[in-house]
Amino acid sequence: MIKIYHNPRCRKSREGLAILEKSGKEFEVVKYLDDVPSKEELQTIIEYLGISPIDLVRKTEAIWKEKFKGKTLSDDEVITAMAENPKLIERPIVVNGKKAVVGRPPENISKLL
Repeated sequence: MIKIYHNPRCRKSREGLAILEKSGKEFEVVKYLDDVPSKEELQTIIEYLGISPIDLVRKTEAIWKEKFKGKTLSDDEVITAMAENPKLIERPIVVNGKKAVVGRPPENISKLL
């Protein structure tokens, strides 16, 4: 089952959702600001993406700048920060099986389908 971690207020996330809708494939929408992924779920997504936790952080968010910028954080601390402040999670994320992509640019999603 394909899953998109989606923020309806984000243009790139809406564009990613449109790509999935046009694909005709069945998928699940997770509004991650309401249904916040657990630390374990974030760890799994990061593994599927093949990136470091810090690479999934939106470093332009005010929360990041105020609380975390300039600090040396372990991977676990970065994941905890995202779990506690889901606005920090890059979006959209699409997971298909054990593979995932960040939909920036949204065309990345097509590679996963």
